[in-house]
Amino acid sequence: MAVEAVELVVSALTAGAVAGVKDTAGAAVKDAYASVQSGVRRLLSRNDAGEDVSLLEAYAAAPDAHRDDLVAALTAAGAGEDAQLVAAAQAVLASVDPPGMTAGKYNVRVRDSQGVQVGDGNTMKLKF
Repeated sequence: MAVEAVELVVSALTAGAVAGVKDTAGAAVKDAYASVQSGVRRLLSRNDAGEDVSLLEAYAAAPDAHRDDLVAALTAAGAGEDAQLVAAAQAVLASVDPPGMTAGKYNVRVRDSQGVQVGDGNTMKLKF
């Protein structure tokens, strides 16, 4: 569950950032997104591995280039076990994409798998 929860948090960061730049984003979206950012900063700043909070800003500037680093840092920091952070991420996604949240789009469970991608429109070539 922890890996799926970390992916949920990263998805919420992306969705909140996209929604936040639109004039139509409501206070609920902005507040939930701020809670996710705050929770991520809190976890990264206390991580024993020495992860820097600047990783969050690097991800915001170039998500594709820093996604794997952010996922690894959040996993190491225990983000998947942080109920408050996961709840804030769910609130962002519920505000940004209510039909997707209701349909269980962000309810992903992966176990004992290789080469897994989560999201829409992905492509992958694997050789095992």
